[in-house]
Amino acid sequence: MTASSKTTGHAPKGQRIGYVRVSSVGQNDARQLDGMILDKTFTDQASGKDTDRPQLQAMREFIREGDHLFVHSMDRLSRSLMDLQAVVEELTRRGVSVSFVKEGMTFTGNDDPMATLMLQLLGAVGQFERSLIKERQREGIAIAKAGGIYKGRKPALDEDAAASLRDMAARGIPKTDIAAALKVSRATVYEYLKAPA
Repeated sequence: MTASSKTTGHAPKGQRIGYVRVSSVGQNDARQLDGMILDKTFTDQASGKDTDRPQLQAMREFIREGDHLFVHSMDRLSRSLMDLQAVVEELTRRGVSVSFVKEGMTFTGNDDPMATLMLQLLGAVGQFERSLIKERQREGIAIAKAGGIYKGRKPALDEDAAASLRDMAARGIPKTDIAAALKVSRATVYEYLKAPA
């Protein structure tokens, strides 16, 4: 696996593929690979820790030997160092070049120990930064709770809607239909069904 600082220019053959991940509805995906000429782009709207990323899977199935994958940054492809390395190694082993635009690095599959080390170091730094952010959030919440400021997350449903949810579930209505009717996720439906009434 070799790395270079060149992230522009066409691959010798094949297509230029983009992968974009946004973690919320309001997050803008347009700027991630802004100005790049790409043949096809796959976009997931999911948290990096979410393993259910259908467009990532679709990209991995679609991409072929000789193609060149462009990702804005390493944390867009994965938020776990182990997962990041596994995906990059899988793609480069298949003859796909992988470029991370923000880091200015391209991996091509030639066994260069320095490139592997750089991938691991940058991935580890990103993972460490996310751990620090989570720790600061936990500390902030604890301080706010101690001061009586933090009230927790607002419930997704009011009491009437929660009662309707349980009633629909008791009548055997599929969870997907309940979620659609109440405009919540299926995960929220399951949360309310597990919680005491």
